[in-house]
Amino acid sequence: MDTVIKVENLSKQYRIGAREGYKTFRETLVDAAKAPFVRLSGAFGARSKEQSAESKSDNSQPNGSDSKLCALSSTQSSRRDDWIWALKDVSFEVKRGEVLGIIGRNGAGKSTLLKILSKITEPTEGRVELRGRVGSLLEVGTGFHPELTGHENIYLYGAILGMDRWEITRKFDEIVDFAELEKFIDTPVKRYSSGMYMRLAFAVAAHLEPEILLVDEVLAVGDAAFQKKCLGKMDDVSKGGRTVLFVSHNMQAVQSLCKTAIRLHEGRIVASGNPASVVSAYLESVGGMGSEMSWIESSAPGNNEIRLKYIRIADETGNPQEVFSSSKDISVEMGFTANALHPSLCVGFDVLASNGEVVARSYQTDVPPEEWPVLRKGENRWRCVIPKGFLNGGVYYVAPRIGMHNMYWIVNLDQSVKFRVVLDHGLSPFWNVLNGTNRPGVVAPIFKWYAQH
Repeated sequence: MDTVIKVENLSKQYRIGAREGYKTFRETLVDAAKAPFVRLSGAFGARSKEQSAESKSDNSQPNGSDSKLCALSSTQSSRRDDWIWALKDVSFEVKRGEVLGIIGRNGAGKSTLLKILSKITEPTEGRVELRGRVGSLLEVGTGFHPELTGHENIYLYGAILGMDRWEITRKFDEIVDFAELEKFIDTPVKRYSSGMYMRLAFAVAAHLEPEILLVDEVLAVGDAAFQKKCLGKMDDVSKGGRTVLFVSHNMQAVQSLCKTAIRLHEGRIVASGNPASVVSAYLESVGGMGSEMSWIESSAPGNNEIRLKYIRIADETGNPQEVFSSSKDISVEMGFTANALHPSLCVGFDVLASNGEVVARSYQTDVPPEEWPVLRKGENRWRCVIPKGFLNGGVYYVAPRIGMHNMYWIVNLDQSVKFRVVLDHGLSPFWNVLNGTNRPGVVAPIFKWYAQH
């Protein structure tokens, strides 16, 4: 197969605390027009600056050069400390029609890589070869203008991809049907909810047939039905001969959708190959924190309104524990601070098997509102019980989730704690779980049987 993406020794350096400047199209045109005059004035001004510098040098103190050298050395030292490598010596190739999954913890360099591939930012070192048009969905509504309607933004995004009006019109109805926004297609997108925005953005990016599609956590918002639809569409895109780079914290989606995967850690590729093995090693490496994890206020996951302070796995008495008998209840405790009370707030977690497959997901919103724990301003401590006799023997990870219902995540961690279950329920004359053999399947509930007469 043809190589569509070739990345060689790619590196990107950022200065801590500094914002990378981006210019508007109008500013770029103005700068281009002014450039000859700037160069001309620079030529005349250079000599006067040199004369001024010589004059200052003559009037300086005898040991002034030494002090300047010390000051310069100190400044350079501090500046070196202020720079970090978001990516360092990253190299890989992607063939036509492949779906490459990119995983890693927050800050590993995943989004930086996609921004370079999308030509949003330039690399510090290395080179990238892209063969074909690139469609990007790096955040909700990338490339959309908030004042334009959904109808107009479809044509705008298609034009950005280099498509003519006929091509866009041919796909228009299919895009609107997929996004399920027929009633709102002539409404300015600034009035869309986050979920509506995302649905239209994904539909446009996936249907306007770029040869390369870059997707960064598109499944972070939206309901389960639309998430399933997105996965199916990306699968169709790859089968049609187009290439997809898929960044996600959803390990199950990475394994089901991607043919290969790479794992980034501190800007470097530390693993690549079969998605199942890459995901399994990743979960093992970051899931070894034990049964409890906590954060200080400044580093706690979340935003200014909601922050996760701790998560722990505990036994029936509330004591943190790493190994549980399957015949005992398992408690998942989450402590968080709330500076605002949102009625659409969802607090919960995923339970993942050792291969990254989601075994179960639980939110407080799974039950009627009158049964929800009381949300208070300030400190909150909520507890959920995984019932005894549910899980099979094995190692499990817990991934905390906090978000606004069907809109966006506030906390969306791959996992933070793990625990082990030892099977000891389901005793019968024909089945002895104490022989060290687990029941088939991920879960192991014991169902009751009745005779019907």
